[in-house]
Amino acid sequence: MSTVLSGWLPEQRWFAGKGGGISSATVERETSMPGPHGLSHVLLSVQDQSGRSDRYQLLLGRLTGEVPQRLAHAVLGQVEGDEVLYEAVHDEEAAAALLTLISQGVEAGGLHFTSTGVLDPSLRSRVISAEQSNTSLVYGDEYILKLFRRVQPGLNPDLEVSRALAEAGSPHIAAPLGWVETTVEGQRTTLALLQCFQRNATEGWAMATASVRDLFAEGDLHADEVGGDFAAESERLGGATAEVHALMAQTLPTGTAGPQESAATARQLHERLDAALEIVPELAEHADVLRATYDQVGGRTEPVAVQRVHGDYHLGQVLRTQSGWVLLDFEGEPARPLAERTALMSPLRDVAGMLRSYDYAARHLLAERGSDPQLAYRATEWAERNRQAFCDGYTRAADHDPRDEAGLLRAFEFDKAVYEVVYEARNRPSWLPIPMGSIERLAASATSEGDSQ
Repeated sequence: MSTVLSGWLPEQRWFAGKGGGISSATVERETSMPGPHGLSHVLLSVQDQSGRSDRYQLLLGRLTGEVPQRLAHAVLGQVEGDEVLYEAVHDEEAAAALLTLISQGVEAGGLHFTSTGVLDPSLRSRVISAEQSNTSLVYGDEYILKLFRRVQPGLNPDLEVSRALAEAGSPHIAAPLGWVETTVEGQRTTLALLQCFQRNATEGWAMATASVRDLFAEGDLHADEVGGDFAAESERLGGATAEVHALMAQTLPTGTAGPQESAATARQLHERLDAALEIVPELAEHADVLRATYDQVGGRTEPVAVQRVHGDYHLGQVLRTQSGWVLLDFEGEPARPLAERTALMSPLRDVAGMLRSYDYAARHLLAERGSDPQLAYRATEWAERNRQAFCDGYTRAADHDPRDEAGLLRAFEFDKAVYEVVYEARNRPSWLPIPMGSIERLAASATSEGDSQ
């Protein structure tokens, strides 16, 4: 099995070790589950050639004889005799068995299934095909189950935060309906989260990029003169974000970061840049400006309010429903250690993440079309209009303006852009100019403001 998995893993969208070369893939634990075709849950320990280790979870089935056409795309390979291994998330019977176990709230072989209410296990499932760092199954139009592919010991913040906000009555989240856990390294560990499926909702990224597409089609018009103007939605999204931040501060731990914590934050920012420079040396051109901005954070003497935050906030993490904006995926950046993702931090990190996302939405079509000065100008204009609208909405709901903390906000934008540079270099090299261009513009802005002081 290990040989088959070593060849299959690098092709998966959610596999984090792309480009590193797998030195070993070891089945850490395989648990038989009630279901079809020898259904089993597997915890897999993977080590790459640099020595980095990650743990993944798989839902596997085994077939003998001819593979049904509906599962042909899910086959991993032949493992023993004529036995064929396949990924069972694509098997409706296996997915139904998983939902049944959650609805029953049972324990099976060390896997703990929990339900918060009555579920309908007869709903048909489908796997969402969007590019994600996890795998999601939709049951009918009622539920969505997210399998956390990379497993880190402990309570996943997506479950923790979603439960806290749901219990507090937030209208801006998808309520948890159930979850799956096991014990890893002595800690109760989240494997999957079942939530209400937001039917008839539209992803923020799709709405924003449609607006940009409309703008580019007109060419000579400004963003506020085009029918698909997104600024009003951006303002509403800013308001919803501030309301969620306020509720998180009421229901989860908060604190105050003093000079020592600010210095520690700056060290962390520098370390991330150091690591990114080894992967994308082109960043060196702007390193001095980034480091100067990080040093300003490290030199802060004013206290900073910190709390739990979303941690990986962008337009792909929000849905526009008929009643308003809903925020998703509170697990933070999956590549970060769990302790880092659950640490208290400034809500400005989320604001910075969304501001970066507007820049991405404005410019990703340029990456596909090639350079066009007129469209590039319009993209900049669109991004700035929506960035300001988001901050306006946030300010009205929070009663304080995130733009008042310009230095801290810029440092977090730089940090997010550095993360994006590494991500694009590893996964979508054709999009690498988007975050690199953003860093160049942010660096020029920081230098200009520094010169004027």
